[in-house]
Amino acid sequence: MRVNRRAALAALGSSAVLPGLACAAAPTGAKFLHGVASGDPTSTGAILWTRVTPDGSGQDAAFPVQWQVAATQGGKPLESGRAQAHSARDFTVKVEPRRLQPGREYWYWFELADGTRSPAGRFRTLPRGSADEVVLAVVSCQLYPGGYFTAYDDIARRDRVDAVVHLGDYIYEYGEDGYGGEIGRKLGRSVQPAHEIVSLEDYRTRHAQYRTDAALQAAHARAAFICVWDDHETANDAWTGGAENHQPHSEGEWARRKAAAMQAYFEWMPIRDPAGNDPWEAINRSFEFGDLASLMMVETRLLARSEQAGFKGKMPAEADIAAVLAERNRSDREMLGEPQRAWLEGRLTASVKAGTRWQVLGNQVNMARVNGPDMAKLFGAQKAAAMFARLAPDIRGQVEASQAGFRAGLPFNLDAWDGYPAARERLYRSILRSGSSPLVLAGDSHAFWLNELKDEKGTPVAVEFGTSSISSPSVGDALPGLPLGDLLETVSPEVRFCDQRAKGYILLTLTHDHARGEYVAMSTIMEPVASARVIAVASVKPGARNAALERLSP
Repeated sequence: MRVNRRAALAALGSSAVLPGLACAAAPTGAKFLHGVASGDPTSTGAILWTRVTPDGSGQDAAFPVQWQVAATQGGKPLESGRAQAHSARDFTVKVEPRRLQPGREYWYWFELADGTRSPAGRFRTLPRGSADEVVLAVVSCQLYPGGYFTAYDDIARRDRVDAVVHLGDYIYEYGEDGYGGEIGRKLGRSVQPAHEIVSLEDYRTRHAQYRTDAALQAAHARAAFICVWDDHETANDAWTGGAENHQPHSEGEWARRKAAAMQAYFEWMPIRDPAGNDPWEAINRSFEFGDLASLMMVETRLLARSEQAGFKGKMPAEADIAAVLAERNRSDREMLGEPQRAWLEGRLTASVKAGTRWQVLGNQVNMARVNGPDMAKLFGAQKAAAMFARLAPDIRGQVEASQAGFRAGLPFNLDAWDGYPAARERLYRSILRSGSSPLVLAGDSHAFWLNELKDEKGTPVAVEFGTSSISSPSVGDALPGLPLGDLLETVSPEVRFCDQRAKGYILLTLTHDHARGEYVAMSTIMEPVASARVIAVASVKPGARNAALERLSP
């Protein structure tokens, strides 16, 4: 079920969000506790965001807010306007200047009627025509209790960041006893609310907690974010009809929970709201960085994705493996859906015809074929058993059970494009028909990747840059005795580089001569202050579907 704006509000029993909401005299004492943010830049502006936090007496009030944009910090406003913060949108405000110059950096801020001013933020408008360079920070997966967001502090300090491309898992839905909860208690970063989030108020509260993080606020104030969601903005392993972490018998209808999650997302994120009656799930959209790059963001969770093939919580047995393989290989299984795939092919084709140097695909999950390592085949049965014996008992059982599936041909991750091979081939045919050689961006895995993608015939298709997480633990983190990244490189021909330990982001620099991806790893996420180092650099020439890789020593 797709949820449009009107249906979502009706399902939630909320009043309509009307721009002309009547405004009584607003009480004083309100504050800007969640910083400012910008997103979805254009050549003449961007979405500007803030949130007004009322004092105890202002929960039902509407707050007049003035916004201003200047060419320098504290400079004379070039464009300004007024908006309202009210309870129907959780006191969040989104506005859009439209009269700025292309390819320039601007500063902005908000102010209440009593003179209270927000922090200042800055963003760069998209270039128009000739562009020499584009610098993108590519991020994903920020688990609040999993550690400090030190990568965002590093991004905020950079001299040049044109935009931050966020590939999803901006929040996580689990309660304080769930994923990362033990680490969160040690660090004083337990989640709010303490239970798993299900209702609109729950999702709003979780977003609000994330946006109190100083490093995340600093990154939002530094550059515009271009975002898509993945699964945890709703619930783990989401698909069109449900999610692994949604139980209808105790948590209600999936459509209602999904509508609540999406409403909170559009309230709290600096993303352009869908137009008219477009479904909320359809957040696929594109951005033109002059003649240098076309960035196309796709949606792979709520719009069309078929349910994951898998064991539904059971340990794999030989009969189960055959059934899972048969389900995985069905030709009708979808990730993008036909309308979105056709839209993407059209955008790729138009970009190539326009002579744009790079086509960049912002996609949530790994696209490469990644094989699961058969440890007995790699090391011999005796050595593999000894390696398994060093793992924690609960982890050891899962790893040993996975080996039968890997030997039978199951991929490393059924929740990635590897779980949807027919849909991946349809996408690859679209890419090849368009004449593009795109750079594919991926998140979700909590690991760094450089992959060279090929279709089922072995035809090169694209280069994939996979970013690690900001703070979420990887499969490799749970297997400290196994060199998982090295093993995946060994058994997977498309995988050139995989680091399952480092946390950080990719700094992607595009020029007319090359695309350069720097894999930036943080020294720690267990302390609020960290240093950064580049652990690998990948370079791609225009039109190429392979990459040069340099691994850097510590």
